[in-house]
Amino acid sequence: MPSVRLTVLSVFTVISLVLWLAAPGTSYPLQDETDIADLRAVNPINHFQVRFSWHNISCPLCKALFTIVDVALLSDTNTEYVARAVGEACIHLHLAEEKVCREITELFRDDFIRAVQESFLWPSEACGVLLGPTCGHFDIYAPWNITLPKVPKPPVVPPTPPKPGSPQSRVLFLTDIHWDAEYAEGSAADCKEPLCCRNESGRASWRRRGAGHWGTYSKCDLPLRTVENLLQKLTKAGPWDWVYWTGDIPAHNVWSQTRAQQLNELTTISKLVRKYLGPQVTVYPAVGNHESTPVNSFPPPFVHGNRSSHWLYDTMAEEWAPWLPAEALKTLRRGGFYTAQVQPGLRVVSLNMNFCARENFWLMVNSTDPAGQLQWLVHILQEAENKGEKVHIIGHIPPGLCLSSWSWNYYHIVNRYESTITGQFFGHTHLDEFQMFYDEETMTRPVGVAYIAPSVTTYINLNPGYRVYYVDGNYPGSSRLVLDHETFILNLTLANGYEDVSGRLSKPVSDPAWTLLYRASQAYGLSTLFPSNWDALIRVFLNDDRVFQQFWYFRHKGHVSEPCKETCKSTLICFLHSGRYDLLQQCDLLSRAKGQRVRSVRKTLC
Repeated sequence: MPSVRLTVLSVFTVISLVLWLAAPGTSYPLQDETDIADLRAVNPINHFQVRFSWHNISCPLCKALFTIVDVALLSDTNTEYVARAVGEACIHLHLAEEKVCREITELFRDDFIRAVQESFLWPSEACGVLLGPTCGHFDIYAPWNITLPKVPKPPVVPPTPPKPGSPQSRVLFLTDIHWDAEYAEGSAADCKEPLCCRNESGRASWRRRGAGHWGTYSKCDLPLRTVENLLQKLTKAGPWDWVYWTGDIPAHNVWSQTRAQQLNELTTISKLVRKYLGPQVTVYPAVGNHESTPVNSFPPPFVHGNRSSHWLYDTMAEEWAPWLPAEALKTLRRGGFYTAQVQPGLRVVSLNMNFCARENFWLMVNSTDPAGQLQWLVHILQEAENKGEKVHIIGHIPPGLCLSSWSWNYYHIVNRYESTITGQFFGHTHLDEFQMFYDEETMTRPVGVAYIAPSVTTYINLNPGYRVYYVDGNYPGSSRLVLDHETFILNLTLANGYEDVSGRLSKPVSDPAWTLLYRASQAYGLSTLFPSNWDALIRVFLNDDRVFQQFWYFRHKGHVSEPCKETCKSTLICFLHSGRYDLLQQCDLLSRAKGQRVRSVRKTLC
């Protein structure tokens, strides 16, 4: 055995990665010099993030600590002591409140340590994770490639608008519900924990705002009454041809969740969706990163027994069986992904994007096409191409935020099957965004767009919202492309009936209205919503700041306090251009070139 070979990431790595996995923000610490407007362009959740800088630790000290602790962790009997040390270090370094430190350490301990014991990192690699490339090189996620069929790519025919009067499909899109069963009206909306507006947050006072009846502008999730009110309104807002629902049902109390709680929330919301939308509406769900506990923990199928995800996937299959065919349930049970025919000529593919997420610590064991999902996707797309079918892809985490190799392969697949893939629909960021895909040869011709829809939850500091897509309809020769979309919100200021600017006196509306925030074609003056139109809109953003600030307002679902200027603007526009992770990294270079310490590569939210 090499004398310094790491089979686990040491106490400091465990703390770092556990908080990275479980804190309610990005993995990067707040920088003291960062302008708040610039920071919000990167991730609004950063504002509430735990403050800690690993740059307080020198490179030699980091490597020494890794080597010493590695010796202890070679024995399974020492894991209890290491876990205890992690909890104490978390408390003494003020990485989180004591209760959060202790509970999250206990929750993550067994699965996380087992995963990292099966991975392999040198001290220089591990310290490279924490301190950057000057202290070491991190290459645990080695590059890999999927195999494309040798079938030539069909000639690309630019899309054309459908004839006037052609049928359209009206598709409801829901994502990131984040129901908090412990939400308590009148509890403190501002607290030290990662999630507030709960009984354990304390009561509101003259110093602390109180949680509203329908939700709160803060780091809070939603009460069940708001979710039910939404579903009731959606019943009346129909009819819906079908529904895409891209996950994240539980709340952000990631330090104190149990499997029983996760399954209860999954079954409760699934049953409510069926109850209100009715048996005649088919719902196509996708797995979010919050469905599991520990959060982000999605072992690939090679992990068996109690540590596998069967407890979750089996329950999903039972709850979603009324919507999905038998073949789809088989792959859902195996790996959390599936395909199904929506209508003749249109197929949906629901991907488990947790197999692309850096925060999924099981991928440290093996990150090469987990569960064979992308190779399976290629097979499905080739069959669809052979049959003349069009395909919509749904998932939780946008592919541009995935691990580099996964993201590169997905981008490559989109390029090869650009004539077959006519829609990509994601959530996860809680914001209203999109990311572009370009041809790989010139990186100038738009070939696709990934829609990133706004969340139902308020987390953080947002109005609740949902999306409606208008898709080229069910007729011979239909492109199945998105023709337009609408975003609806619940204005919390009105719904909670605040009577003064302090937000302390309120008379909630008994039956609040979910209102249209904007329709894309009208707001941006777009005749169609083809990839070329979105690419052209980005150029408008560059030249017309009024249009860009309108996008910024819509991006935050109508609740934003500061404009986005200069580096904030250029960084966000770079994000919109970057449907692939390595392209997104270039946004960092753009920010640094402007002398700003702003991270544009946004890690997945917990």
